[in-house]
Amino acid sequence: MRQLQLGEDLSVDDLLAVARGESVRIKFGRDALRRVKESRATVESIVKAGRPVYGVNTGFGALAKEKIDAQDSGTLQKNLLLSHAAGCGSDLSANEKRLALLLRMHSLCRGVSGVRPAVIRWMMKLFQSGWLPRVPEKGSVGACGDLAPLAHLALPLIGVGELISPDGKQMSSARALKKIGLAPIELAAKEGLALINGVQVSNAIGLCAWARMRVLSESADVIGALSVEAVQGSHRPFDARVTKVRPHPGAKETSANLRRLLKGSEVAKAHKDCDRVQDPYSFRCMPQVHGAAKDALAVLEKALVIEANSATDNPIIFSGQGDSISAGNFHGQPIAMPMDAAVNACCAWGNISERRVATLIHPAMSGLPAFLTPAPGLNSGLMIPQVVAAALVSENKILAHPASADSVTTSADQEDHVSMANSAARKLREAVTNTERVLAIEWHAACQAREFNRGVNAGVGAEAAYACLRRSIPPLKKDRYMGPELDRAHALLASGCLTLRRLDVRTSNVAHQK
Repeated sequence: MRQLQLGEDLSVDDLLAVARGESVRIKFGRDALRRVKESRATVESIVKAGRPVYGVNTGFGALAKEKIDAQDSGTLQKNLLLSHAAGCGSDLSANEKRLALLLRMHSLCRGVSGVRPAVIRWMMKLFQSGWLPRVPEKGSVGACGDLAPLAHLALPLIGVGELISPDGKQMSSARALKKIGLAPIELAAKEGLALINGVQVSNAIGLCAWARMRVLSESADVIGALSVEAVQGSHRPFDARVTKVRPHPGAKETSANLRRLLKGSEVAKAHKDCDRVQDPYSFRCMPQVHGAAKDALAVLEKALVIEANSATDNPIIFSGQGDSISAGNFHGQPIAMPMDAAVNACCAWGNISERRVATLIHPAMSGLPAFLTPAPGLNSGLMIPQVVAAALVSENKILAHPASADSVTTSADQEDHVSMANSAARKLREAVTNTERVLAIEWHAACQAREFNRGVNAGVGAEAAYACLRRSIPPLKKDRYMGPELDRAHALLASGCLTLRRLDVRTSNVAHQK
């Protein structure tokens, strides 16, 4: 089981493990504990000295000028959670909440938030119990933190709100904590604020979407290769020399993947006396289009991983200097913009995939039976799956409107520029689901198209992708109820069965296709 050290940088693999729901152990390391203790001591000295510090002995937001007496500091922090837990909408997924809880603890362990070690240890016990708070997904504008969702995430610390068991049963926190063996804690100065400053919920949603996009990225290359073989398209656009003279990293990676997937194909022989000069863009431009989406995914990964390992509190407590700075590390703009761009990556994968489906079912374009049914007319074949794909890519275009282009003033004009990171994250999650579904439709269609040219061996990776689907879904001989099998194809794709590693496509000694 993977062990994660709170307060030390989490790696890409660490974050992927949690985003995918894998079991992990967490540890409160010695260095992190020292930093947390020093930071807490600084907060207590500030309280004792009576110096006005935002959120420690003042009100919040537009109420920052209101001074709070030291004896009321705990009540102030409790009231903050109670008043800010006003979110709405569906509960976040278990993976998203688990990741958000981890990121919140990890940020506190950076040692600039001023909480007591007891707060972090309490959260660690909750994390390890498998129980998770109910966290409505809507209500954050992504500045001053994901205030409403993070307040819901933190409510169980004070015995309020709801918790959900590992088997999905929801109950009051007061009742659930008794089952877990945890007692609510009394918050002290600064601690409520430290629990809700930052965009860990938006980042968690984004990281879960990013984990799925990594699978989607490779799956798009695999399915695209199978479609090339299904229409007996040319492999020459994937020659390494093409991307060498325009060396964008994603294009080079996609081109190399396609060469691996098409290795051993007999389709090139079928073009010996062919009068076809060029394939449609959706086939020959895969390195350029899939590649650009890969590059956007790389930008997203960098931003989300940096954010995961950041301290996002306000004010930030610098124990070495014995002071604090009220600044803007809670602002979600650094992740909102890459998440918006990542929706465009989903549009790219989805749009080009839907066009390949349209080519496969069009006899004038593919040379195959209309709608890929052996008996068109009596049967409609894959007519409507392409319509579904068209609907989904059109929806993605709506989702591609950048949330981060918007801002709305909150808190009586004190918080006058916001990132809308939470909206960007939720849009990305939806776009990923749509794009997975579009690619699953293409996978189904490409396998069906291969039924009409099985006499020509496909490349090793394309053949493996065909076999993967055929283990669950038989060829289409006449019309049948296809909804459940398209659901199965989607679930298979999302499971990662079409990654090059799972298909066992070797990466060495790949010949250039010339």
